[in-house]
Amino acid sequence: MTETELERKERERREDLARLRGLRPIDDDFMRCIFRDNIPLAQFVLRIITRKPDLVITGLETQKDMKRLVGARSVCLDAYGHDSEGRKYDLEIQRSDYGAGVRRARYHSSAMDIENLDAGQEFEELPETYTIFITEHDVFGMGAAFYPIERVNLVTNEQFDDGEHILYVNGAYRDGSDIGRLMHDFSCCDPDDMNFDVIKNASRYYKESEEGVAIMCRAFEETRKEGIAIGLEQGLAQGKEREMRNMLAIIGHLMKEQNLTAKAAMDMLGLPSDEQAKYMEKLN
Repeated sequence: MTETELERKERERREDLARLRGLRPIDDDFMRCIFRDNIPLAQFVLRIITRKPDLVITGLETQKDMKRLVGARSVCLDAYGHDSEGRKYDLEIQRSDYGAGVRRARYHSSAMDIENLDAGQEFEELPETYTIFITEHDVFGMGAAFYPIERVNLVTNEQFDDGEHILYVNGAYRDGSDIGRLMHDFSCCDPDDMNFDVIKNASRYYKESEEGVAIMCRAFEETRKEGIAIGLEQGLAQGKEREMRNMLAIIGHLMKEQNLTAKAAMDMLGLPSDEQAKYMEKLN
């Protein structure tokens, strides 16, 4: 027996709501929503990460497409902002260690340079830039909260001071400091467990308010449509596979962080018992 359109939409809505309950700010789909048009949140996060308590963010875009040279690979930035001093910030969330490769950081930094120097301008007019990767894991394995990358003159051992800054933030870092508490919040599913009101309120809006939940459900629907656009059969398969991977990651996170069984994690997410079997099969 095939699903009716109404049954399919109801099933997808149940799955979307379950997925939404398990999303964290470090998950890219959720990050882009909570940062969208939210200058106070971006300013708060960047003040902690850059250790500039007086930083004032004056503009913010999510999924910013950069200018590109003909034939060059394009870049879409997760969150792109600028401050009152003209400094530019690219804030990237990377759950995959592979996605935070050092040459990717170099390319993102160079893309901001191309974006911010027009024909006729002097090179000295290039703004100071920060390319920031928040990674779910400690990609350098040294236990530090921050890994700042700066050019150095190897003969004089002095900083090159070209205005380019690359910074890796260890999303697994935990202690009582602001950065440790912030990284805890980035990995929280439940807004009630978060430390800082500015990220707690943004998360609660998209998880609990009627308007926010509707926005997230539309985003999930767009993800499904993107799969369909590249070919109906292939797109549907890829869309379902991606949803399966995302839900399995969320279930696995709850099992690890809250010491739950797979069934308890799925019950917490509100997955109906008749839908839990397909996830249980993959977890076993």
